Formats: sequence, C-alpha cells, structure tokens
Amino acid sequence: INEGGWQSIPTLAFPGGALIGCSAGFVNVPRIKGTHTAMKSGMLAAEAAFAAVQADRSGDVLDEYEANLRSSWIASELQLVKNAEPLLSKFGNTLGTLLAGIDMWMRTLKVGLPFTMKHKPDNEKIWPKEACAKIDYPKPDGVISFDRLSSVFLSNTNHEEDQPVHLQLKDPAVPIAYNLPLYDEPAQRYCPAGVYEVVGQEEGLPKFQINAQNCVHCKTCDIKDPTQNINWVVPEGGGGPNYPNM
Repeated sequence: INEGGWQSIPTLAFPGGALIGCSAGFVNVPRIKGTHTAMKSGMLAAEAAFAAVQADRSGDVLDEYEANLRSSWIASELQLVKNAEPLLSKFGNTLGTLLAGIDMWMRTLKVGLPFTMKHKPDNEKIWPKEACAKIDYPKPDGVISFDRLSSVFLSNTNHEEDQPVHLQLKDPAVPIAYNLPLYDEPAQRYCPAGVYEVVGQEEGLPKFQINAQNCVHCKTCDIKDPTQNINWVVPEGGGGPNYPNM
C-alpha cells in the first residue's frame, strides 16, 4: 500500500503521460481505501486530456490535471489525514493512533497541527543486526505456508537469460563490505522472490549473488537498500511476472 499520503504525492503530469490512482499514492491510509480517489483522479486526467485534444494541443503536458486535482475533494480528503501515518511511525500504534485521531478531528474543525509532518525514507529505518533477534521461521508445510521459490514459480516471472541484469549496483563492493557486517545484508530477506543471496560465507569467501531471473519487479530493493546502492531499471523485452489468473 502506498501510505505516504498527501506529502508524498509527486509531480503528476509529464510529457506523454500522467500518474493516476494508486500509482500516485491517493490512498486514504486511516480508512484503508483509495478506489474512490483513484477513480476521481482518472476522471480528472481524462477531462484534462479531452480538453487538450479539443484545443489541438498535441505533445502538451496536462498541467490542468494536476491543478484541478489539487483543488478537488481528493486534496481536501487527503490533507485531512496527512499526519496520520507519520504520527503512527513516530509515536507507535497506541499513542500515534490517539494523536492522529485528535489531529484529524481538529482538522474537521479547520484547526489541527500547524505543520505537515515529514516521512523518513524507508532505507533509513533499517536496524543494525545487533539490535534484531534472528527470527526462526517454521518450515513451510506446503498447505498453508509455502517456500519462496514455489510462490515465485506461480508468478510465471520470466526474463531472457542473456539480457543485461536489470538490477544494477552502483558500487559492487557495498553489499559485502558494508551491508553484510552491519545489517547481515538485508536484501536477502526483504526481497520476496529470492533474487539476492550471499553465497560462500561458510568458506569465508562471501559473494553477493543476484538472481535477476526471479525478479517480480516489486522494486523493494530500489527503495529499501540502506545505501541506495541498488538501482532497478526496465528489463529488456518486457520481462517480469505474468499472472494469468488475474
């Protein structure tokens, strides 16, 4: 879920396209809903595109889409709850929920916190390995729980074997020299598809291995890597997951 809220919404219109719906982050986090805002943003984008076509403005940036959205009820609704998620992150579930409720209630009365709280990037929230107890996960039973690679198989993900790896490292030394001693290289755990592995540790020769064929394009690594060392780029030939039953 894109839970950044109002303060995380990016520039919405660019040459040749626009961001609408959940791709732009129009989710009302406290209410866990966003279908209504997604639909409205699509309507606003369509109206802006129609107006551009009527005026014969080819190749134009749909600036009116963003302007109209930021003056619509989408903006009013998301501004009402904009501090909810940051308050929970900062003060925890109990106190954070209480403070968020007070702020939202006061905003309905046209008051509330006199500032917009900011988010800390996800990559800055990773704890060092010494601060974390290792989780002993039970072995998957194949009925209720399943191993990671079985679930990757169900995604029908595929990339041509001879294409350049689309998961690029800015500095190939960082995973072993920095991430491994400090964080036990978190990429091998936060990746849901088993793309990243550290091999050779038993022999004292650890190596960071990227199984790009398994990638389901969630982009967690691009967002979560502690030093922002991993860069996800578009693979060749439209490779990736294919969910035939959806």
